[in-house]
Amino acid sequence: MISIAVLGYGTVGSGVVEVIEKNKEVIDRRAGEEIRVKYILDLRDFPGDPYADRVVHDMNVILQDPEVSIICETMGGNEPAFTYSMQALKAGKSVCTSNKELVANHGAELIRTAKENSCNYLFEASVGGGIPIIRPLNAALTAERIELINGILNGTTNYILTRMAEEGSDFETSLKEAQEKGYAERNPEADVEGYDACRKIAILASLMTGKTARYEEIYTEGITKITREDFLYAHKMNQFIKLLASVREVDGKYYAMVAPFLIGEKNPLHSVNDVFNAIFIRGNTLGDSMYYGRGAGKLPTASAVVSDVIDCAKHGRTHIVCLWDEEKLPLCSIDGASRRFFVRAKKGCEKEAESLFGAIETVDAGLDGEFGFVTPSITEKEFAEKSAALSGFISRIRVEED
Repeated sequence: MISIAVLGYGTVGSGVVEVIEKNKEVIDRRAGEEIRVKYILDLRDFPGDPYADRVVHDMNVILQDPEVSIICETMGGNEPAFTYSMQALKAGKSVCTSNKELVANHGAELIRTAKENSCNYLFEASVGGGIPIIRPLNAALTAERIELINGILNGTTNYILTRMAEEGSDFETSLKEAQEKGYAERNPEADVEGYDACRKIAILASLMTGKTARYEEIYTEGITKITREDFLYAHKMNQFIKLLASVREVDGKYYAMVAPFLIGEKNPLHSVNDVFNAIFIRGNTLGDSMYYGRGAGKLPTASAVVSDVIDCAKHGRTHIVCLWDEEKLPLCSIDGASRRFFVRAKKGCEKEAESLFGAIETVDAGLDGEFGFVTPSITEKEFAEKSAALSGFISRIRVEED
């Protein structure tokens, strides 16, 4: 029998217990031993809960119990999750987590500590919820040199953009609907400003390169400035607006960013709607592959945590190799990245736009007093300079070519 502890009995933590009990027979068979939840750590009591007798309030109870070999950290945030995870690993107890913030901040250090103590630090659920992506990068794709990872990594923003596209609603109305349905938090800043997607792409960039990508250095732009008018132009161009998180290698240099993009029908991410997520990967010999599913939610995320528990159970005290060092990954400024841009501008400055940008493609969405156009491919720096000089400039959205 393998005894485990769950740290945090919130949405994901309670989901972990539910998945283990619901799929007990298949989980035990695949793990090779019976998996039992012995402790649940939380500040609260849960009278009437079927697992109330397993709730403890002192982490030391778990750390000092030699029967507990695997810990599921579903607390979220940096502290006390980091301290508890380090204590567990140093005690030789493997840790499985859904905590993207902690993984983005301390992933390499925690992996090293696990290796030093012959246990494991696994984090499948930290990116993409229930979508398997960490394990493929660590196993199935290890023969590849990854050239591009491009993904829709946040279900809240994808739901909002889908509603705006399909219903013609504005951002605030779509956000309110997402909150009413439980898809957005009361304070949605981490989602709508792109911070959540930024941490996730930092984790993927680290696994792609084997070095630590600092999320603070990744250019991040959310969706709060996207308007219903933008979708009128997108529809006219047969394009879709998505919040993309990407990291790519160009001539040995790495660029990473999070921002809204216009994408066309040839891009497989165009059909990823509502709360679904997808991660598109390009390898130098495999070519293109994509991983799609529910990127968040109680049971999908918990399922990914439990898959890591099974992995730990099967490997025992054998450390599973994960190439992620503490050496910092140098990220290039996006100023040198080249792409096309869609621009909205006031009527009357068409010639000025053509003079600044060259051979533009104009777009008429039937909006009074303005027009749209797509620029040729230019660098971010060039675009910033030219758009600042355009007297009738209103807004811009980047265009994704892949």
